[in-house]
Amino acid sequence: MRNTLKISVAIAAASAVALGASACSAPSDTTASDKGDKNAPLVVAASPTPHGSILDFVKNELAEKEGLKLVVKPFNDYKIPNKVTDDGQVDANFFQHKPFLDTFNKENGTHIVPVQNVLIEPLGVYSKKIDKLSELKAGSTVSVPNDPSNEGRALKLLADNGVITLKPGVGSDAKLTDVKDDKGIKITELEAAQTAPRIDDVDAAIINGNFAIGAHLKPSKDALALEKAKDNPYANFLAVKKGNESDPRIKKLAKLLNSPEVKKFIEDKYKDGSVIPAFGPAKS
Repeated sequence: MRNTLKISVAIAAASAVALGASACSAPSDTTASDKGDKNAPLVVAASPTPHGSILDFVKNELAEKEGLKLVVKPFNDYKIPNKVTDDGQVDANFFQHKPFLDTFNKENGTHIVPVQNVLIEPLGVYSKKIDKLSELKAGSTVSVPNDPSNEGRALKLLADNGVITLKPGVGSDAKLTDVKDDKGIKITELEAAQTAPRIDDVDAAIINGNFAIGAHLKPSKDALALEKAKDNPYANFLAVKKGNESDPRIKKLAKLLNSPEVKKFIEDKYKDGSVIPAFGPAKS
């Protein structure tokens, strides 16, 4: 498969994150302290790639020098990390963007807040059956992530590239009911984590950056289209339960995640443009 449409990705805010398989359960010695012990290990829930990989780098190369004990707990699910952060099973999480978090908090009564922006993962259109989007026609099938924020991003990406038409004024908050003209293309909703494994079942799939990486897809080479990052509010950030923002361990981790060493690690490891540093304080 060749890349027939290259869309440049600038540092701004984009990406995220993932629904799907069951989460790993934490051993009893890796759960967050319920006694407010600020010297205890900091337990962080994260998507395995790239978030978990970045945290592992921090843990292995940077944390000890800052006096930080870090435990990384991987999840392949988008719902559980916020729940276990909210109920105190873990101290923080790193996997999501603001639109996803806002929707999750509203629907689940959780009180998770962003702390520090770290990266962008551009959403992309991938296929094992076509080489360009113009080959999609009436009867073609396209899968999109089914969580509200990522589905909106996916529909906007399709509209930006002429695959479908959205109602006037609709942007990245689009729903299937906002599709004005699907041009006969069947849009299939899947959990975000299933879009990559089930790519062979459709003519094209819109896949989150972290799942594309996990499926050994290279966005700069394999994507038929990538979302534009400019003015895009999808930076992935470190997040905590409201009230824990001032935890000194959180402050140490936030500082390390925005360090020159992490910037270099991201740029060296993800040379294909699938992950881009996007440092700075996250907006609540």
